[in-house]
Amino acid sequence: MSSRLLLLAAGTIALGACNTVNKNIGQEDPGLGEAVKYNAAVQTVNPDPVYPAGSAQPGDSGVKGAAAVKRYRSDAVKQVEVMQTTSGSGSPR
Repeated sequence: MSSRLLLLAAGTIALGACNTVNKNIGQEDPGLGEAVKYNAAVQTVNPDPVYPAGSAQPGDSGVKGAAAVKRYRSDAVKQVEVMQTTSGSGSPR
C-alpha cells in the first residue's frame, strides 16, 4: 500500500512540474525575437533596390568607375557626404 501511495505522490509531483512558467499564454514580451528579425532583415538582399541618379547602375560599362579612378589618381576625389545616423550621447567614462 505504501508503494502505491509513494507512486501516486511521485506522479502528482511530476504532473505539477509540467505547469508552465508563463501563466498568461499569449502575453509574452512583445520584443521577443526582435534580434532574430533584425539580423534576418540585415542579411536579406533588397530585391528592388533604388540607386541614386549619379551613381553606378547595374550593367554600366565602367565609364563611371574609370572616371572615379582618374579622379583618385589626380587627387581630385569628390568630398564624402557626412551623414549622422543616430543622435544622443554615449555613457560617461
